[in-house]
Amino acid sequence: MFSLRLGLKTVVKGKGLVIRMREQLDENLDIERKKRREKRMQEMRRRKEQQDNIRRKIRVFLPTAAIILVLTAAAAARMAWKGSGEGEKGRNQQKSTAVKETILPEQEGEEKGGGENRIPADDPAYEKGTEEEKVEEKPQYYAEETEETQQLGGDILSGYGILVDVENKKIVSAKDAKVRMNPASMTKVLTLLVAAENIDNLDDMVAVTLEMTDYSFVNGCSNAGFEKGEEVTVRDLMYGTILPSGAEAAVGLAIYTAGSQEAFVEMMNGKLEKLGLSGSAHFTNCVGVYDADHYCTVYDMAMIMEAALDNEVCREVLSSRTYTTSETEEHPEGMILSNWFLRRIEDKDVGGKVMGGKTGYVEQSKSCAVSYGEDKNGKRYICVTANAESQWLCIKDHVKLYQGVMQ
Repeated sequence: MFSLRLGLKTVVKGKGLVIRMREQLDENLDIERKKRREKRMQEMRRRKEQQDNIRRKIRVFLPTAAIILVLTAAAAARMAWKGSGEGEKGRNQQKSTAVKETILPEQEGEEKGGGENRIPADDPAYEKGTEEEKVEEKPQYYAEETEETQQLGGDILSGYGILVDVENKKIVSAKDAKVRMNPASMTKVLTLLVAAENIDNLDDMVAVTLEMTDYSFVNGCSNAGFEKGEEVTVRDLMYGTILPSGAEAAVGLAIYTAGSQEAFVEMMNGKLEKLGLSGSAHFTNCVGVYDADHYCTVYDMAMIMEAALDNEVCREVLSSRTYTTSETEEHPEGMILSNWFLRRIEDKDVGGKVMGGKTGYVEQSKSCAVSYGEDKNGKRYICVTANAESQWLCIKDHVKLYQGVMQ
C-alpha cells in the first residue's frame, strides 16, 4: 500500500513537472513570437520612414529640376530665335521693298485696314468666336450648385456633407463640400475602381503575403481576415476591400495590379487627374491611412463614387450586403463578409432605397461614409458625409439627407 502511494505521488509529481515544462515552453514561445513581431514592426516602420523620406526629397527636388529645365529651354529658344530673327529681318525688308513697288493706291488703303473683308476687333462675330475659344470643356463627372442648393449648417451633425442629383448634375445640398479633409477608408472606392479598370480575370489566384498583412497590423487597420500564405481570388480581395474594409485586401489588390502599393498609388492619382479632381485631391496610400498629403473633399468623393457606379464590377461590389469568400485550406467554408453600413441603414425609411456604400474612420476625420440611393421613380442620388462623432450619427445624417429629396 505504501509503495502504491509512493508511486502515485511520483506520477503526480511527474505530471506536474510536465505541465510546468509545457507552460514554460509556451511562455518561451510567446516571448519569441513577440520578439519576432516587434522586429517585423520595427522593419515596417523603418521602411515606411525611408519611403516617406524619399517622397519628401522628390517633392523638394522635382519643382527645382522643373524650373531649371524650363529656364534652360527658354534660354535656348531665345538664342535660337535671336539668331534666326536677324536673318529673317533682312529677308523681310527685301520682300517688303519688292511688294511696295507693285501695290496700287487703292490696294495700299486696304493694307492699312480699309478693306471690306477685314473683321474689326469690335465686330460681334469676332467677340463670339473669342468667347467660344475660351469655354473650357467640363469633365465627365461633375455637379454644380444652383440657386436651389441648400447650404447645410446644423441640419446635419457631420462636419462635411454633400447630396448630388446624379442625372441633373446638381448639388442638392452641401456643407463645406469643397474643403479638404481626410477620406479615411472611403479611399477604397478609388482603390476598387482603379483595380477593376486594370484587371481582366477576377478569378485569378493571389497569394496573401506578409507585406499585405503586416501593413494592416502596423497601421492598426481593419481586416477582412485573410491569412499569410492563403490563396484567394482577385474577386475575394475586391469584396474584402469594400465590405469589411480590409486593409490587407486593399494592399493585395494594389500589389497584384501594379506590382507595389507605391506604383498603384501613382495610378490612383493619375485617375484623379483624368476625373478632373487632382487640384483638390491627392492620395498617398490605397487604404485610407492618415497622412497629411492624403486628402480630398466630399465633392471629390461623390464624383469618384459616380465614376465607380458606371463600372459594372464596382457597382456590384459596392451594392452587396454580404459575400462568401472562396474555400481555402485556412478557411474551408470560406468567410462571410458583411457591409454593415448597408445592413444598418436598410431598415431606415428614407423614401427610397440606399443601394450601396462605403464607410471610413480615422481620428482626424472621424466617422464618414459615401453612399448612393434611388427614390421610388429610380432617380439616383449620391451622398457623402464626414467628421461625425459615431457611425450611427453618420448613418443618421445620410438618412436625413435622403429623406429631404425622396419623401
